[in-house]
Amino acid sequence: MSAIIGKKIGMSCLFSELGDSIPVTIIEAGPCYVTDIRTEDKNGYKAIQLGFGPVKEKKLTKPQLGQFKKHSIEPLRHLKEFRTFETSSELSVGQEIKADIFAEGDIVKVTGISKGKGFQGVIKRHHFQGAQQTHGQKSMLRAPGSIGQSATPSRVLKGVKMPGRTGNKTVSMKNLEIVKVDADKNILMIKGAVPGAKNGIVYIAKRVVK
Repeated sequence: MSAIIGKKIGMSCLFSELGDSIPVTIIEAGPCYVTDIRTEDKNGYKAIQLGFGPVKEKKLTKPQLGQFKKHSIEPLRHLKEFRTFETSSELSVGQEIKADIFAEGDIVKVTGISKGKGFQGVIKRHHFQGAQQTHGQKSMLRAPGSIGQSATPSRVLKGVKMPGRTGNKTVSMKNLEIVKVDADKNILMIKGAVPGAKNGIVYIAKRVVK
């Protein structure tokens, strides 16, 4: 599996040879750098740690800064481990990973943090229909209604859909197709929408074919 860290730039559209409009999400994928290699003997599992986005030294902790200085790597803001990687045996610490590890037509999984919408009621959060708007209804139009039980079990069961924080969760979109790759600018154009707002960090991984 090939993977990379990227930044969501925004959305646009491309036109196919038949003139069909294809909605795409533009992602700046890399350049990333291998900051560490986890091995079975030393760490108990195999993984590749990638870093993305330059950052000032004063914004890092001493342990973080020590890791970069140990391997003579420029400080990076975002670090992410990927458990499986096609060329893990050929990679070395400090090696650069660019968008050209992907090709047009590849099917990928994109993971990001969804947009946070704050504290919301059940109609916006869970798409409740709401109460009827006639027969003297006044303050119960957007209320969730009854949430309790009878004498047995005499409590509110776990998992009841109620108001609460909406969004700001890790979301993965699977089976997305890469429509275009601009290797010179490290740009990936992925068909459809991906989680997160503009300038949000996303993790792109090629689908594993078993």
